[in-house]
Amino acid sequence: MQLVNNTVKSLKILQVVDSLGMGGAETWLIALQRYWREHSGPQIDFLMCSGRRGLFDDEARRCGAGIYYLPFQRAKLVFFAKEFRKILVQERYDVIHDHQGYASGWHFLLGAGSLPLVRVAHIHNPWIDIESFYSVTLSRKVAAKMGKRLVHQFATHVCGTSAEVLQKYGFELGQSRNPFVSVAHCGFDIGRFNSPRISDRLSVLREFCWPDNSQMVLFVGRLDRALQFDHPQNHKNSWFALNIARRAFERRSSIRFLMAGAGESQRQDLELRIKQWGLGDKLRLIGTRRDVERLMRAADALLFPSRQEGLGMVAVEAQAAGLPVLASTAVPSECIVVPELYHALPLSESVDKWAEKLIGIMSKPRLPLERCRRALQSSAFSIENSARQLEEIYSSALR
Repeated sequence: MQLVNNTVKSLKILQVVDSLGMGGAETWLIALQRYWREHSGPQIDFLMCSGRRGLFDDEARRCGAGIYYLPFQRAKLVFFAKEFRKILVQERYDVIHDHQGYASGWHFLLGAGSLPLVRVAHIHNPWIDIESFYSVTLSRKVAAKMGKRLVHQFATHVCGTSAEVLQKYGFELGQSRNPFVSVAHCGFDIGRFNSPRISDRLSVLREFCWPDNSQMVLFVGRLDRALQFDHPQNHKNSWFALNIARRAFERRSSIRFLMAGAGESQRQDLELRIKQWGLGDKLRLIGTRRDVERLMRAADALLFPSRQEGLGMVAVEAQAAGLPVLASTAVPSECIVVPELYHALPLSESVDKWAEKLIGIMSKPRLPLERCRRALQSSAFSIENSARQLEEIYSSALR
């Protein structure tokens, strides 16, 4: 292991992402960067395939990262290839870790001849996102099929945030020949979530002018585009969640609901419905937040009725905070770390059933934080264990 650590310290890694927004993969990469900076770990740079700035760009730079904004667009593939190859030649990376799913294969093809020895394609997004994008036109279907073939051809490793998402993308877990296929969960700093809640609870109640006896339900995730149940392009099920919260409030007037997530146009539609219901002071849509750990410590339950997930990191973070979770059975069970905190219902169940279950789990005593900390710290989701697994992957072909 000492040989691995010495090897890894000198590595230079290019992380390829859409942007450093408020997502599970992005927050994981920033947590890794913080951890490796503190422990003299590898050097990380970022390539933003959207060409856009993100929430964490400034912090990434402060931690020593170089950032390249290079839009990956069909109309500009020649330009992308030229600039991409220039970056690879100039920086001489040891590892490229691409978090763009099937698109990773196309990136690797355009960098062929200049790619580093270790090439990791990582799958984070649920299959529903692929279906909604690639099934629209024949050209997109062909692009996805070819991208998968190119991943098999060029990647040395294929990682997925869960075994379920790997299977849906058509990769065989445990495959030992190139590419080696394995689960690599996103990790995070457990301590940021696992701390006393009293002061955070009081401050959140004051922020939203709610009484001290309020029971706060939290939803975290991008708002869906359609205000209807079972819409094929709805992912996080925000409309379903809002209706559950409304029904729960009808049964228990002390309940309050916080919905954190991006989606400004959808937010306006949802706020209009909330206003029509006369619940504007009780059901709040608060947009993108950088204090999710504070909100989790303050809340009494996390509502997570997602239609599909690559894993569902928000549910794992909630367990670190000792926050009970009510999720859909569509969320991979690999996110269960503290079973006493995790509850699941099928999406086929009625809004009434979901509301009843939500009220029930908030009525139970809170688990001791130390119990949650021990469980998470020994899991693959702790940033220490997550970093160690990546070190093994990155150094596997370099020893």
